[in-house]
Amino acid sequence: MTALPAGWREGEIAIIGLAKSGTGAAALLAREGARVYASDSGEPETLGATAAELRILGVDVETGGHDLERIARAKLVVASPGVPPGAPPLAAARDAGVPVVSEIEVALRLLGNTRIIAVTGTNGKTTTTALVGHLLRSIGVTAIDAGNIGTPLSQVALNEHPSWIALEMSSFQLHDTPGLDPTVGVVTNLSPDHLDRYAGVDDYYADKAMLFRNASSASRWVLNADDDEVLNLAVRGAATSGYRPYTQPTLGKTHLFSLGNRDCEAYYDRNREALVVLGDVLLDRKDLALFGDHNVANALAASLAVMIADPDYAAVEARERIAGGLRSFRALKHRLEVAGEYDGVLWINDSKATNVSSTLVAIQGMTRPTILLLGGRHKGEPYTALAEPFGRVGKRVIAYGEAAPIIESDLGSLISVERLGSSFPDVIARASEIAESGDAILLSPACSSYDMFRNYEERGADFKRLATGKA
Repeated sequence: MTALPAGWREGEIAIIGLAKSGTGAAALLAREGARVYASDSGEPETLGATAAELRILGVDVETGGHDLERIARAKLVVASPGVPPGAPPLAAARDAGVPVVSEIEVALRLLGNTRIIAVTGTNGKTTTTALVGHLLRSIGVTAIDAGNIGTPLSQVALNEHPSWIALEMSSFQLHDTPGLDPTVGVVTNLSPDHLDRYAGVDDYYADKAMLFRNASSASRWVLNADDDEVLNLAVRGAATSGYRPYTQPTLGKTHLFSLGNRDCEAYYDRNREALVVLGDVLLDRKDLALFGDHNVANALAASLAVMIADPDYAAVEARERIAGGLRSFRALKHRLEVAGEYDGVLWINDSKATNVSSTLVAIQGMTRPTILLLGGRHKGEPYTALAEPFGRVGKRVIAYGEAAPIIESDLGSLISVERLGSSFPDVIARASEIAESGDAILLSPACSSYDMFRNYEERGADFKRLATGKA
């Protein structure tokens, strides 16, 4: 096991935020003998069990607020991805010149020789990460899915050291993880997102570009040939928003995937209806149990990433196992997940669609008359891009939550929009009233969930529960 940097032991390390990643980082650092102060603005009653567990490990825990002076004296600050960069504890650290890193950066220092396939992008990165991990395990190697997919990397470092990690990286995590140097880096696609936290799209893309910051001649990159922003990502510079400027030519070897370009190493052959990787058919489309072209692209990206990660993984036997892994993979929860069909109405849970481009993908894949549940907390994007594709298949948009007035303003003159409030049972009841046999009710909100739910998982679970009640 690799030891913590000596400098990290010379003072106190402050952990900001006690969700899963913050808790994992605090436990890992305490186990390694670091002096740790962890704080969270959440209510003490809610965080009581977490705080008690960490205190047993020797962590000094504060709930209900942050000691800004103490944070400013820290040797290092570890930020949870959910903490905005302008939050007072992070501002205090920056003003005092204290380095701010992610929980992933801490875990990387302690994972030794574990190899990483890192996945980022605006949409599809969670499914692609899960596919990468599944395909690696199908080959027969030990692999764990971690990072933004839900399992903190620090939790992996605490418990085991697999041969491979399929690591999902958000833009926030990339910004604060200077030590990331993956064996293979994957970018699924790019479109504006998180404009509620970034000054502009250039800043968002600049953080995505940090995937390449440790590029070397040994690096391997899997990029979406159908997306010009992805192809330009490695040389993109940051705008002036306080985020660290980045300009880095791509070093290493680039491998491309596409939904139609046969010059790429992985592509979808529509004539044969087959996924082609490294020159040969890997899988017939009918054998991939995933909805939509976007998931074909995810499968191509994941398969290519695994097959270039190690020469042995492109051999005949490994290819056969990868094809078997693709056949056995099923859609993840809250990502175009069929919640059921009741009285001829298909209910589809796409709660993970928290931006406009993700909802656009969902709409483009619909074939039934569709009632779209759109709303939540607005993230800064206009919704007008949804009007034209929804007009081809859509029956009605039900706008709800904090974003409902904006959705109605953007779309109301273009397509049928009905505005409701912030009662999710009322939203589901109204959708059920409108729906007829042969229709689909699609929860694909294009917004975050934080106005009405703790997270998108809770929103999706509530949708499924209420849908089941219509059986």
